[in-house]
Amino acid sequence: MTNSSALTFDIDARGVATITLDRPRLHNAFDDELIAQLIAALQQAADHPGLRVLVLAANGKSFSAGADLGWMRRMADASRADNLQDARKLSTLMETLDRFPTPTIVKVQGTAMGGGIGLIACCDIALVADSATFALSEVRLGLAPAVISPYVIAKIGASQARRFFLTAERFSARQALAIGLVHEVVEPSDLDAAVAAMLMILLANGPRAMRAAKVLVSSFAASRGSAVLRATNAGVIADLRASEEGREGLRAFLEKSQPAWVV
Repeated sequence: MTNSSALTFDIDARGVATITLDRPRLHNAFDDELIAQLIAALQQAADHPGLRVLVLAANGKSFSAGADLGWMRRMADASRADNLQDARKLSTLMETLDRFPTPTIVKVQGTAMGGGIGLIACCDIALVADSATFALSEVRLGLAPAVISPYVIAKIGASQARRFFLTAERFSARQALAIGLVHEVVEPSDLDAAVAAMLMILLANGPRAMRAAKVLVSSFAASRGSAVLRATNAGVIADLRASEEGREGLRAFLEKSQPAWVV
């Protein structure tokens, strides 16, 4: 097992790798350190010769609350160039998970927001506790879910994205199932069993065949992961973070006040 300040990683004798977000006091929120550690763990898992399946999980009440407030505060004061570099790292994380060579299961035990939903959308199979809630809340902060948008839209479709990207409203696990973000919703006490059952299904399949099947799907959807699109989306979030509206949204959020645009 590999332990870091932000996550744990191990792989068992069956070839099942598990990466667990481990910042429960911060609701497993993203910062530059967690992003870097996730990329490194994914690359380490992908390079393991006996790898069969990857499970992405989280400790604590939340799966991931999106961006860490301290990180957001730093980036609000940073230049556009620094924000662009930072956004590209998040883009690399999403691309690495989306293109992971073996089947991926995400186990969602609690709230997922923003980039946490991006992680879910990048996994092949999403198993969720029915107590989990979701929100694409970026517009509340004067931002947009730019980097994660290709993956989320590919999962839920443009119609649902039009609603949830624009409203920033919370939605339930059952709603997430209905719109295609997740694949199975179970009682919280049954979540571990649901993951174990899915692992049994996947481990009964040909490892090379499953890798080939993933290539078929990714080839069909290749346009959403194009370098041009990723670069464009990184630029969008960098512009918004450095904008007057983005700074005002973060200020209001941190001060628990209404932003200037609320009437």
